[in-house]
Amino acid sequence: MNFESVVKATVVVLGLVAVAGFGAQQAAADSSGLDAIHAKIRVGGRTCFDGHSHSGSGAGPTRRAAEEAAIRSWADFTITEYGTDWGHYGKTINKSMRCSQSAAGWSCDLEATPCR
Repeated sequence: MNFESVVKATVVVLGLVAVAGFGAQQAAADSSGLDAIHAKIRVGGRTCFDGHSHSGSGAGPTRRAAEEAAIRSWADFTITEYGTDWGHYGKTINKSMRCSQSAAGWSCDLEATPCR
């Protein structure tokens, strides 16, 4: 290998190390640390809050749109408070959603316990 090849290889390796380090920093920065204030339980391979749920609400022209808006509301708040690991509605336990229809469209309210 000549000097130029060694320099190029070194630059590539250093770039990959920097990107990997940045990704690890981002992952570490993703958690707010507030989840430590809640007791946790293990449920089906997941870690969930014990006795602490969050709510979300949404509205839309169809039931599906209102449900999706309620889920986004729940996820946005949960992610803001605890980080993205906790904001996956599909991982939650103790889910309940109540929807109703009016002349203006649909509205939904949900409760769910965050898990990661």
